[in-house]
Amino acid sequence: MVSYRIDYAKGVDKDFRKIPVKFADRIAASIDKLAANPRPPGCVKLVGFDSEYRIRVGDYRIIYQINDNVLVILVLEIGHRKDIYS
Repeated sequence: MVSYRIDYAKGVDKDFRKIPVKFADRIAASIDKLAANPRPPGCVKLVGFDSEYRIRVGDYRIIYQINDNVLVILVLEIGHRKDIYS
């Protein structure tokens, strides 16, 4: 089974620190699962982008990019659904 490496864009750690602890653990677990399956059920390809996707974790969204050529997932943004798309 092929496993992807997970990288984080600059500023994602700051986004993550803003999230309440009770949601942070669920979000971290969801990100870890992306290494085994970068396109899990419920993921949505973002319109207008070649390789950007989002997954939902409660009211929070994880925006990430998949690079299949080098098996890397780049987490671009983590945030509440009301703030993530603005």
